[in-house]
Amino acid sequence: MCGIVAYVGERTAYPILIKGLQRLEYRGYDSAGIALMNEGTHLYKCKGKVKDLENIVKGQEISGSIGIGHTRWATHGEPNDTNAHPHQSMNGKFTVVHNGIIENYGHLKKELTNRGYEFKSETDTEVLANLIENIYLEQKVSAELAVRLALTKVVGAYGLVIYCADEPGRLIAARKGSPLVIGVGENEYFMASDATPIIEYTDKVVFLNDEEVAVVDTEHFDLKNLKNDIKTPQVQKIELSIDEIDKGDYEHFMLKEIHDQPSSIEDTFRGRISMDHSKIFLGGILDVLPSLIKARRIIILACGTSWHAGLVSEYLFEEYARIPVEVEYASEFRYRKPILYSDDVVIAVSQSGETADTLAAIRMVREQSEATILGICNVAGSSISRETDAGVYTHAGIEIGVASTKAFTAQITVLTMMAFLLGHRKKIISDSDYVELVNALTEIPGKMREILEHEGFIKDVANKYTQVTNALYLGRGVLYPVALEGALKLKEISYIHAEGYPAAEMKHGPIALIDENMPVFVLAVKDDSYEKITSNIQEVKARNGKVVAIVTQGEKTLRSMADDVIEIPACHKSLSPLLAVVPLQIISYQIAVMRGCNVDQPRNLAKSVTVE
Repeated sequence: MCGIVAYVGERTAYPILIKGLQRLEYRGYDSAGIALMNEGTHLYKCKGKVKDLENIVKGQEISGSIGIGHTRWATHGEPNDTNAHPHQSMNGKFTVVHNGIIENYGHLKKELTNRGYEFKSETDTEVLANLIENIYLEQKVSAELAVRLALTKVVGAYGLVIYCADEPGRLIAARKGSPLVIGVGENEYFMASDATPIIEYTDKVVFLNDEEVAVVDTEHFDLKNLKNDIKTPQVQKIELSIDEIDKGDYEHFMLKEIHDQPSSIEDTFRGRISMDHSKIFLGGILDVLPSLIKARRIIILACGTSWHAGLVSEYLFEEYARIPVEVEYASEFRYRKPILYSDDVVIAVSQSGETADTLAAIRMVREQSEATILGICNVAGSSISRETDAGVYTHAGIEIGVASTKAFTAQITVLTMMAFLLGHRKKIISDSDYVELVNALTEIPGKMREILEHEGFIKDVANKYTQVTNALYLGRGVLYPVALEGALKLKEISYIHAEGYPAAEMKHGPIALIDENMPVFVLAVKDDSYEKITSNIQEVKARNGKVVAIVTQGEKTLRSMADDVIEIPACHKSLSPLLAVVPLQIISYQIAVMRGCNVDQPRNLAKSVTVE
């Protein structure tokens, strides 16, 4: 949830740290800080965003070629100057930045207090800094050993970069359950929570595994686990360009990412669909395809927007592959005692591949059953991609906006291809229908571009609803999850209360809320439930509700009923979520902008939820 950046080498560290924090700010923006090491440790931190930190640092000592930085999403302790990272141990021996949660920090803090330690902040991170220092001083061991010994006493998750004042020129990094990547340059190393601060300097990286500790200086890269077993760093090349982390001419990353969707969907199926559109190739699941074909059921584990993508695929897997599907919130699933069978297939869906609850859920599955576990994520080298039996990467490109857009449609694209492939392999889908479905999928990017060409009209519709306090989203069948996603987007970035419902359920409670001040966004495309959704709209209008209808191009009937009508191109009914969600994304974005909200950094949210 927080962003870590660090550097050791021959360059001046400060500009690398500040630029890195700016790129990581989507991970947290309650407070920020840096520590620069040059004849002592120079620590600067404050409540607020990275730009506030830059103002604090102006005129201060910023030389030095080693440093660590942090942008925070608060867990323990409110956002303020004192609780901002980095944190130092009481005697100043250790300076620490941390992403994660130390669950037993209360017990550790009590022990350290009894030993004479005093604390300035409310954070679990300061407890960890003092724990490391206490072991270091009492046992008279190296900083690296003190870190490893301290981490054996810790319960929880951590991504850490640590500096010891007695060992200048060296940084120590460690992870468990919270991502950390090390960029490898010429006589220099970069550390960060993800690759975005690194790619400007090197495309060679090492992804730390859980319970690994790295010690680096300009000449060495030593890697061990907590048990002191020596590991060989696995250097990988990352495919990420500077252009992907620049918003270009767009006002916000979210708007850029909405417009990226036609290309990201094309990138996701590029090379996976034959030229004649008669075949789908998903090499990442080739080895487990027999297990998928024979699966008793599919369990999809996800959180947030990824859960909505999983709900869309439930309809597709059941209709086209005739496999029963259960879509579970990973955060709930991990605390139940689910019944698992060896012939189940579990699919973990996560944009970052680091979502804490989803990771914990698949680890529980691994411990309790022999089920096949697949991963669908957007980040190569992420924990989910490494801890699953097989999987498929989306190719959405890096997503900076906290509210997910292109990752959602890329996930649906992958899950749709999986459903069609399975259905064809199981001979539920005929050859001719298979070609028709694949052709229809390849047409989606072009149709999505048509919608984006009418963004100005959608903005005008959004302008009518900027002052509302509540909104309702209705959909049926495969569009019900899109209603949920539309409501979530509005909540996330404009802070308007919104709920998504199956349209038929409106009369079982939510209809009581409808009045002339309540906009109801209805997904009313031409499909098997069109007549039913028309009836639902009439029910809303009978109670003076305002209706915004998303309809199939050329639709006439609803124009006389709805207050506003937004058209989307006709497409195969199973693919309508990919198109119908786009106007809802634009509406949420435009309403948030008109309300003066920070679209890319909505309050209380962070991009990757790597802590519980």
